[in-house]
Amino acid sequence: MTAAQLSAARPAAPSRRAITAITVGNALEFYDFIVYSALATLMGRLFFPFSDEPLLQLMLSFAVFGTGFVSRPIGGIVIGLYADRCGRKPALRLSLWLMAIGSLLFVVAPTYAQAGLLGPALVLLGRLVQGFAVGGQVGAATSMLMEYADDRSRGYYCSWQLFSQGLGVLTGTLTVSALSGLLPAAAMEAWGWRLVFAIGVLAIPVGEYIRSQLDETAASALAPQAAAEPAASLLRRHGRQLLAGVLLTIGGTGPVFIVGHYLANHAVTVLGMPLAVAIWAASTSALLQVLLAVPAGRWSDRVGRRKSLLWPRLVLLLLIYPGFMLVNAVPGWPVLLLVVAALTVPLVYTSVPGIALLPELFPRRIRASGMSIVYCVGVMIFGGFAQFFAAGLVRLTGDPNAPALYAALCILVSLIGLAMVPETANRPLD
Repeated sequence: MTAAQLSAARPAAPSRRAITAITVGNALEFYDFIVYSALATLMGRLFFPFSDEPLLQLMLSFAVFGTGFVSRPIGGIVIGLYADRCGRKPALRLSLWLMAIGSLLFVVAPTYAQAGLLGPALVLLGRLVQGFAVGGQVGAATSMLMEYADDRSRGYYCSWQLFSQGLGVLTGTLTVSALSGLLPAAAMEAWGWRLVFAIGVLAIPVGEYIRSQLDETAASALAPQAAAEPAASLLRRHGRQLLAGVLLTIGGTGPVFIVGHYLANHAVTVLGMPLAVAIWAASTSALLQVLLAVPAGRWSDRVGRRKSLLWPRLVLLLLIYPGFMLVNAVPGWPVLLLVVAALTVPLVYTSVPGIALLPELFPRRIRASGMSIVYCVGVMIFGGFAQFFAAGLVRLTGDPNAPALYAALCILVSLIGLAMVPETANRPLD
């Protein structure tokens, strides 16, 4: 089936309904996946009290956070192939319920003081299940968003993936902030943190209902004869796209977790700021992502993927080390929020064209699996363990600015990937 025939077969669902359905479901999943980061300091005390050193406890908590990214590529392959063969809708619904199972394990997990290693083991298992779910969700959801678009609006449609991620993070950080403010510290440590995860579990049926209303966009559903063997095709014919996609993802995901997540925990553990300040820093980053994602997508459609990805990434490269220096030299909430905001703006403007470019690298018949693999492999190490590496660099070197060098290295590596890909905006795709 030709590209024109597939385009003609695209479902005529109202764009607002499709965007809303996918965005709400994504936000619920990212709430469940990311809220652990907002509770990382507390989770370190409850489940990993193997040292009296707060930074080491935080590193252990971050290491478990990172394990959720280890299972991402597996989920990306399994659920991505499922999405290409059986449809985007069943893949998205499967990932949603797997995320609920992972979050439920947090709700019931006993702390280390209550049951020894059983508690950390359940937390670890929960992170692995969540990672598997998100690994499949990103490729299927982004592919579906793109397949509702025409050639001139793919950046706009894909921007809602980043919007939904920011919305999920913002909802999670504000939930943690609200409960921390309403509950005494002892209650928050005893049971309040479980309520944060329980809220995410209870919201999952809402996402299930909304996603059930979507129209299918997979090639296998629109034209069964267009479907091919995804795994063999990916390995044999798309090696260059896979490598370029992984390199591009590294340059986006490393800085995302350093700016949007690590800086907040750095402020608490290294600079001694209260937890509330750290949560507001993370919320500031997420709010800017929500506000800027869609404009960044439209800008990407106008100027092209390569330019819109390159120039903000270079701005971020120039700003990130001075930003860390300023936060560490003048530790206080006004400077922290200012630096987080200044770094988040170019970060959003380079991340959105990146998330649009990745699915554009692959034809529709293998798009979800291709997108899932490159995104999840790039995020697995350089994003999921970014906070662990950052805390480790501070502990190893004694330099609180060292995490900025890690983010800068990720950006530089990604420029190699950018040189490997053609311009894809406003061009017809298979």
